[in-house]
Amino acid sequence: MTTPIHVYSEIGNLKTVMLKRPGRELENLTPEYLGRLLFDDIPYLTAVQQEHDQFAEALKQQGVEVLYLEQLTAEALEDAAVRKQFISDLLSESKADIHGAYEKLNEYLLSMDTSSMIEHVMSGIRKNELEKGTRTNLHELMEDPYPFYLDPMPNLYFTRDPAAAIGNGLTINRMKEPARRRESLFMRYIVQHHPRFKGLDIPIWLDRDSSFNIEGGDELVLNEETVAIGVSERTSAQAIERLGRNLLKRQNQIRRVLAVEIPKTRAFMHLDTVFTMVDRDQFTIHPAIQGPEGDMRIFILERGETDEDIHITEEHNLLEVLKKTLGLSDVNLIFCGDGDEIASAREQWNDGSNTLAIAPGVVVTYDRNYISNACLRAQGIKVIEIPSGELSRGRGGPRCMSMPLYREDIK
Repeated sequence: MTTPIHVYSEIGNLKTVMLKRPGRELENLTPEYLGRLLFDDIPYLTAVQQEHDQFAEALKQQGVEVLYLEQLTAEALEDAAVRKQFISDLLSESKADIHGAYEKLNEYLLSMDTSSMIEHVMSGIRKNELEKGTRTNLHELMEDPYPFYLDPMPNLYFTRDPAAAIGNGLTINRMKEPARRRESLFMRYIVQHHPRFKGLDIPIWLDRDSSFNIEGGDELVLNEETVAIGVSERTSAQAIERLGRNLLKRQNQIRRVLAVEIPKTRAFMHLDTVFTMVDRDQFTIHPAIQGPEGDMRIFILERGETDEDIHITEEHNLLEVLKKTLGLSDVNLIFCGDGDEIASAREQWNDGSNTLAIAPGVVVTYDRNYISNACLRAQGIKVIEIPSGELSRGRGGPRCMSMPLYREDIK
C-alpha cells in the first residue's frame, strides 16, 4: 500500500475503512433536543455498541482493516501545540463564546489527557460538569436552561458524511446542518497530523471552508472515470459544480461527474439512501426517486475546451446514463422492498438501499430489510446481514456508517 487513500470504485475489494464506535454522545440525547441534534429516536447505548461491534467484526472477518475515528484523532493530537490548536478551533466552531464559557471550557479540556478530551468533545459538555463559582453577571444569573456548553455529536458514527475519498484524495466537507458542521474538523486534523497521512500531500478536492454544502453520503465513485453526486437535501448544486471543476482540472483519471437530482426530503437525505452500487452492473434503488417512466434529472459534467471550461449536458434516464458512462451493455436495477409500495417505503426508511459493498457482488446490509435482502440474493449478490434494531434509529445504514480509505482496483 503506497498511499493511504485509494478509492476508484464503489465495489473494489475493501481493504481499509474508518468507523466510529457509538459512545456517550447518544446518552446525551433527550426528546426535547432530538430535532436540534438531527435524531428521531434515542438508541440504547449498550445495544447499539454491541450491534456496531458486530458490524466491525463482520468487516474484519472479510479481511478489512478497521480504523476508528476516535483513535486516529487521539494519535493525530499527541503534540501539545496541535492539541491546543484543535481545542481552540473546536470551541470557536461551537460558538462557546456565546455562552461566555470559552476560557473555562478551554482550561477544562486542556487539563485532560488526549483520549479523555476527545471523548468529552464528541459526547458533549454539560453545564453542570463545570464548576460554576460565583455568578457575577446578568447572563449567569439568568442562565439559559439549555443544558450544554458544547453540544453532543451523536451523528459521528455515520463516518461517511464529514469526508469522503475520491481517487487518491479527499473531500473534507462543509456539512449543511450546524449540528454536524464540526464533524469534519476531525478529518482535517487527522490528514494534517496523523503519522499515517501527514506529509504525503494528499489532494483535498474540496475543503470544509467552502461556501457550499456537500456531504459524503451523496458522493459515489462508480468507476475510475465516473463520480456520481446527489443533488439532495444536504448537497447543493454549487458544491457539486465546484467539486467537479476541481476533479476535472487537477487529475486525469476522472472524466465525468454525474449530478443526480433526488427529492429533497429527510427520508431520502442522501443519494446513498436511495441508490447504491452492488456489482459491476447492478445497483439497488428506491423506485420513488424515479418518475412514471423512470425519468429523473441527471446532469453530466465533463471537461470543456480549456481547463477552465466545463461542459454540462442534461439527461433523464438513469439506466441509459449508467450504461453509457460506465461502458456497459446492460444495467440491472434491484428495487428496494421489491418495488412494493409499502415494503419499499418501509425498508428504505430503514436503509434497505444503503448497502456497503466490500467486493464485487458482496454487500453488508441491515438484517431487518429482509425483502430487499432477498431481492439482492435472487440476483446473485452475496449478502452479509448485521443486526440493526438500535443502529437503524439513527437513520443510516452500513454505507453511512463507513468511510472507505482504500479499495483494490477493479480487474
